[in-house]
Amino acid sequence: MSNKTVQRGDLIGHHFADQDLLKQALTHRSAGTPNNERLEFLGDSIVNQMVAEALYRRWPKADEGALTRARAELVREGALAVIARALQLGDRLTLGPGEMKSGGHRRDSILADALEAVVAAIYLDAGFHACQAVVMPWFAASMDALPATGKPQKDPKTRLQEWLQARQKALPQYLLVSESGDDHAKIFKVRCNLNDPAVATEGEGSSRRLAEQQAAAAALEKLVESK
Repeated sequence: MSNKTVQRGDLIGHHFADQDLLKQALTHRSAGTPNNERLEFLGDSIVNQMVAEALYRRWPKADEGALTRARAELVREGALAVIARALQLGDRLTLGPGEMKSGGHRRDSILADALEAVVAAIYLDAGFHACQAVVMPWFAASMDALPATGKPQKDPKTRLQEWLQARQKALPQYLLVSESGDDHAKIFKVRCNLNDPAVATEGEGSSRRLAEQQAAAAALEKLVESK
């Protein structure tokens, strides 16, 4: 990976005065020190605060429970990894040899941590308000997908089950396809099989539950498209 690639900030949307902050944010602990662990710790708190404030202003009548559930949906590992992929952070990560071989640049946990580290790097480089102006547009699509009522949708597995039950169809089967990676950073691949209609989708995540949710979401998308 070239220095030029590491220092580009076009997709992120912030030009770093201190390029070393960006470089550190994109360096996984497997590559040695300095790495992004401390930045990830700080970024986690910053992301939670920004998203909480945005939801508070967006849903003035929502209760604490609805706000908490919505924030959890927006800042969960899989959701942050989606944003990281959109910013192409995986292509810019510095990883140790083991993580490179095991596909660490595609792993949700590593991508989510890198995104939080980048948020912290922007904050340290330019301050809270400048960071907020850069970061919150990343969440625009996922926030727009939330119900306007302030009541987040049920998870994909529950929605898929209810969709099938409403049509008196057999429930899906979830099969573990593969499990890879070290104990502290495993990747699970799960297949969701439907008999009627015949649909098979796969999901991947840092836990079997997350992989099943991804597979269920993909199955729902196929069912809606086929209507």
